[in-house]
Amino acid sequence: MVVGGLVEAAERLLEGRHGRLGATALRAALVDLYEFWLSKAVAAAGADASGVLPDGVALVAVGGLGRRELVPFSDLDLILIHNGHPNIGEIADALWYPLWDARIGLDHSVRTPSEALKVASEDLRTAMGLLDGRLIAGDADLASRLVGAARDQWRRTARKRVPELFEYTRERWRRSGEIAQSSEPDLKHGRGGLRDLVVLDAFAAAQLADRPGEELTAARELLLDVRTDLRRTARRSRDVLSAEDAAVVASELDLGDRFALARRLSGAGRTVAYAVDVALRAADPPKGRFGRRPSRSPLDDGVVLHSGEVALARDAVPARDPGLLLRVAAASARTGNPISHGTLRTLADAAPELRAPWPESARRALTELLGAGDGLVDAVEALDRTGLWARLLPEWGAVRDLPPRAPVHAWTVDRHLVEACVEAAGLTDTVARPDLLLLGTLLHDIGKGRRADHSELGAEIAGHVAVRIGLSERDTNLVVGMARHHLLLPDTATRRDISEPETVERVAKTIDGDPLLLDLLHALAKADSRATGPGVWTHWKAGLVAELVSRTRTLLAGRPLPEPEAVDATQRELVAEAVRATRGQVTVTPSRPRGEVTTVVFAAPAGAELLTPAAGVLALNSLEVHTATLRTHAGGRVGVFTASPRFGTPPDPALLRDQFARAVAGRLALAQKLAEKERAYAGAPAGPVSPKVLWFDDETAGAETVVVELRAMDRIALLHRVAGALRRSDAEVRWAKVETLGDRVVDSFAVGPRTGTLDAAWRGRLEQALLAAAG
Repeated sequence: MVVGGLVEAAERLLEGRHGRLGATALRAALVDLYEFWLSKAVAAAGADASGVLPDGVALVAVGGLGRRELVPFSDLDLILIHNGHPNIGEIADALWYPLWDARIGLDHSVRTPSEALKVASEDLRTAMGLLDGRLIAGDADLASRLVGAARDQWRRTARKRVPELFEYTRERWRRSGEIAQSSEPDLKHGRGGLRDLVVLDAFAAAQLADRPGEELTAARELLLDVRTDLRRTARRSRDVLSAEDAAVVASELDLGDRFALARRLSGAGRTVAYAVDVALRAADPPKGRFGRRPSRSPLDDGVVLHSGEVALARDAVPARDPGLLLRVAAASARTGNPISHGTLRTLADAAPELRAPWPESARRALTELLGAGDGLVDAVEALDRTGLWARLLPEWGAVRDLPPRAPVHAWTVDRHLVEACVEAAGLTDTVARPDLLLLGTLLHDIGKGRRADHSELGAEIAGHVAVRIGLSERDTNLVVGMARHHLLLPDTATRRDISEPETVERVAKTIDGDPLLLDLLHALAKADSRATGPGVWTHWKAGLVAELVSRTRTLLAGRPLPEPEAVDATQRELVAEAVRATRGQVTVTPSRPRGEVTTVVFAAPAGAELLTPAAGVLALNSLEVHTATLRTHAGGRVGVFTASPRFGTPPDPALLRDQFARAVAGRLALAQKLAEKERAYAGAPAGPVSPKVLWFDDETAGAETVVVELRAMDRIALLHRVAGALRRSDAEVRWAKVETLGDRVVDSFAVGPRTGTLDAAWRGRLEQALLAAAG
């Protein structure tokens, strides 16, 4: 009964039945509520009528309740401390079981003080948890002695345990990612999150670091407030902030939209992560041989490695050496060693601005920095936090902590650019100008964050940067071309028919027939996609882009392009069988190695619909369509589809054949079955995005064919619905391509009217039908 009342009271607080509380006030109210009810539970657990535990027994809270930072749906971390009380088992059972019965998360233990200290000496989390210990009920002197002894033990042993804490922290970061620059941050476990603030508190308790200052205190409050309202909104335990949740939380906290919130969180995460890095390094400095003072190892002109950190040489004069900053950063990125805090301060105070045009030595250092691989991330972060990166690249401010608009992106725009450079570093041996690949990759999205076409604006900005750092006119034009056309190859390959000569000719014309720019764009497409997020650069996409590049190279070399593939022998036989049997036929090619792309060929008699039933059958079997090419042949129609499983493995070909045959004959209720499947697999509703139709008149051969794009939210049966809309609009489809971008798709079709002319009235009817199908 006691705990049932606790659950109901907590629910009333969350629902705001008596007035909605702010995040800070809600946490305080939850702490008061749980302390009150735990005190009542103590009385019911065998204490005397006054609700006081016997001498030598104390209930101690650690974790969020101990720190008075209890957020909704948190587990309770409780320790029942005793001095060998004979009935401690009964007291514990009476205390824990009602909490379990009410499904309140509970992390509990029953220990004597000596047992608790022994566990703390062996288990890092227990040691840090006891630092926050706070009496809830019982023997106050016993609880005070335990917490005091735990703090004394931690101060004596903390420095020796720093390596263990370092590994524990790094492993957590590897699992949970980062708060800063992440599109879906883990507020508790991520790097720069609340768990890291606990680590900083532990360092401060051991006198290995200062108490958190105003900046860290503000970061803590923001992280706690966001976590509080995230859980209040979700009505369950949740620490990963999605874009949809962020929109609601930002509104509840009066922090603007989700993009403003993301920038605030990124700044807080960077503050916390940097403080933890500095504290870990300061607490465990490297030792020289035989305990001697560590030596200084030269890394570059004016740059040394000292105590595991990149530092300035004794004779370095930052005020007279503009390129020193870049050499320091490049040495850090190359070796993986952090830049010392003192060196960053010195450079921030004394390093002069690099005047345009940069000297050749500075450009070489920049190339070395950008090509260093994984070490680039921490090197740029160190410079950015101290304002040094903005001195090198003032244009960076517009993309710093800028959240992505599309959910397929895993990082903020600035972090994506750095991650893309990391990927490009592994591709430098594939191009003739690796320096331009790295610089172009760094700048390819620099135009985002403004009200303009980011490719066109980015090209303008990239040109200014290239001139400032001293590139030649030819090299500047290449970097500008990379920024302007960085989407050319992937968009063309995944949204157009690359077997058409007109498609290849348009690509060649766009790049002004420059084979070097073509190679740079190919490498950039790989780096950009790989740095966007998992699953973006697929085997299927890589193959299409490579084929487009190969065909463009052929055209640029003056050789004839291969003719589009005709209907092959297998497809001719399939069409003949479909005409002869007057029913749909299917053949399936097994998945390609590593790509999981399956080729499915459908055939139907000339009078029967093909695209709609084929798309429906594939959707019914959880196959995501990538391309579809439709042709007429010998009294029948054939459609070649490439698709991959949304999950699991491809279905049995016999099942596809049976379902398609019944669908063509009208004996399979596809619409009903797909509606049931959509309801069964419906996820959390995404933010509202209105579908959009775009027309491209000059991207197909023939006056009676046009490319139309539908951009909309992804749905399991979307292509089936769209195919039906095309059929009802009297549209003949030559080919179709579907690109999935997270929860959104871009469906492209080469279409023309079956009868009549391709006029404005027909376009208007088709556009309305497509919008209705996607709505």
